[in-house]
Amino acid sequence: MTDDEMTGAAAPPRTDSTVTTHFAQFYREVSSRLQAIADDAASGAFDPAIDLVVAGLESGGVLQAFGTGHSQAFAMEVAGRAGGFVPTSQIALRDVVVRGSREASQLSGGGLERDATVVDELFALSVIDPADVFLIASNSGVNGSIVGVALRAKADGHRVIAVTSLEHTNAVTPKHPSGLRLSEIADVTIDNRAPYGDTTIELPSGIGVGAVSSMTAAYIAQLLTIGAATRIAETGATPPVYISANIPGGDEHNHVLEARYGDRIRRSA
Repeated sequence: MTDDEMTGAAAPPRTDSTVTTHFAQFYREVSSRLQAIADDAASGAFDPAIDLVVAGLESGGVLQAFGTGHSQAFAMEVAGRAGGFVPTSQIALRDVVVRGSREASQLSGGGLERDATVVDELFALSVIDPADVFLIASNSGVNGSIVGVALRAKADGHRVIAVTSLEHTNAVTPKHPSGLRLSEIADVTIDNRAPYGDTTIELPSGIGVGAVSSMTAAYIAQLLTIGAATRIAETGATPPVYISANIPGGDEHNHVLEARYGDRIRRSA
């Protein structure tokens, strides 16, 4: 036993120069990509997507957010969080188990994510209005369920906003029978600025770490929310936005707004 262990003293901080170098590199990778997205937004590149969001909400629509794998983080940034719009709902692959008839074992692995046949069941389990706008995130933008949902939404007359890595999606082969990518279906596509393979740091073994798409997609989701809420506020209307349920009056405020949409929006643990 060391003296530190005997006395209960904390171990000295680690000073591994390679680790700290990678920390700094990752910070630069993330911050530069967020800056590029901010520049895109400042140049007006997000305006068409914001226009679709505002038009959908003003028509009484709900924002239908969908993502699979780690891109579910984008859907969570869109739907049901403090500072976000109340008229939002998350479509999730787990719905076919939680609300449908599929076995839980189908949620294991990536099979369901690549299954184009799951789309009709997802739509049957969801409450969708003609005015709803779809926000779909996928770093690769080529898997069966992602492309299938986008195609079904378009076929049903909905507007579709895609968030994807243009670098990655253009470098891989589509997996949907249509041969299409999410970016080729959407009305508006926003580049999440993630690199091919998503990771930004290569270790000596050739393994990549430091994935960025979840962070850049979350930033994009917030920019879309801010942009749309600002536009609505400029008309003199009050944007239907959640406040934190963990501050006084939060639940009361939120429940009044949620009641306007009834079962069209889903909130679960």
